[in-house]
Amino acid sequence: MSEAHAALITRFYQAFQRLDAEGMAACYTDDVVFSDPAFGELRGRDAGDMWRMLTTRAKDFSLTFDNVRADERSGGAHWVATYLFSQTGNVVINDIQARFVFRDGKICEHHDHFDLWRWSRQALGFKGLLLGWTPLVRNAVRAQALKGLKAFQAGR
Repeated sequence: MSEAHAALITRFYQAFQRLDAEGMAACYTDDVVFSDPAFGELRGRDAGDMWRMLTTRAKDFSLTFDNVRADERSGGAHWVATYLFSQTGNVVINDIQARFVFRDGKICEHHDHFDLWRWSRQALGFKGLLLGWTPLVRNAVRAQALKGLKAFQAGR
């Protein structure tokens, strides 16, 4: 196991626990590729701006992480974020598996995996329960997430 890469993952999540988006973004290469079910794929500055937006808007937020593992090329971790979803006021507990790829001592790829239907049931309530598994809702969630990111970037 690469201790330096495991320490990098730990540093990333410790910054996240403090809602320190700059500290998180500093763990990434300039050309990082990020992906998750809500935002899809983001590259470079867009990935850092996503964290800036999310940490700025976080309400009743907490984060735990464990199972940090890494070798010379890749790594992973498990993390759970609990927060208030601002659009509905619902509490969300999002259980996430993360995969990382490293280059030059930084994260060059970050892929988060979680059950979007489970997330939508919590965040959107009854609508998410009924329709959260459909491509229509999945695409709407992604469109809304990207719209929010673009609005955040325009306001900076």
